[in-house]
Amino acid sequence: MLPVQPAKPVVQRPVVRPVTAEEVPDGPPCPACGTPNAPDRRFCRRCAARLSSFRRRVRNGSDGRWLRRGILLLFVVALLVTGFLLLPAGRYVFEDVRDKLGGTAAVSPTEVTASAQTPGHPASAATDGLTDAYWGAPALDASLTCDFGEPFRLVGIVVHTGSSPEPEAFRSTARPVRAELRVTTADNEVDTRTVTFNDKPGEQEVRMGISDVVSVQLILRDAAGPVGEQPIALGEIEFFKRS
Repeated sequence: MLPVQPAKPVVQRPVVRPVTAEEVPDGPPCPACGTPNAPDRRFCRRCAARLSSFRRRVRNGSDGRWLRRGILLLFVVALLVTGFLLLPAGRYVFEDVRDKLGGTAAVSPTEVTASAQTPGHPASAATDGLTDAYWGAPALDASLTCDFGEPFRLVGIVVHTGSSPEPEAFRSTARPVRAELRVTTADNEVDTRTVTFNDKPGEQEVRMGISDVVSVQLILRDAAGPVGEQPIALGEIEFFKRS
């Protein structure tokens, strides 16, 4: 009897399972090959390219666009503001706002002259700080001129009409009720305005808002009281600049 050979082991064949169709992920495409990938993947499922850098570039690119747009917008606004300030109306509004927000300080003229004055009531009495001393004009159309050494922004004028702040003394003399203001600037331009005063004692404020003022002339145009019998009395005139 022949010897029995040992049996050879039989390798088990792999079981072939049916392959389902691959679903296409709904996510951003790969920057290298364009293959869609799941949102949580860091590397492309096809070419293994890094995906996070692509998302970072997208965000940075978006931020850059907004930054450029912001800079462009600021540039346009700056051009509009500059153009607005270059226009006369724009400059006037700008200076007017500064006048309202800023403080004021009194400024004294370096020289005061009058076209006419009555004895004992010189032009200098209108700027001496005393309301019971006055410039006496002998008639209407007389003028008082105040000159200044340095140009300044004239924001307002305060006027005291009459010979005294006391009511009885105030009514005893003639007093201006209407005057013409001629304001001269450093470039020799003249701003002319008509002002009306209340016929009562006390200070009366006249708002101005004129830059680079070097001279102010006040011309008496109308008066109340005994005009022709008594001098037209201007007790005090004060000038204020922006501080």
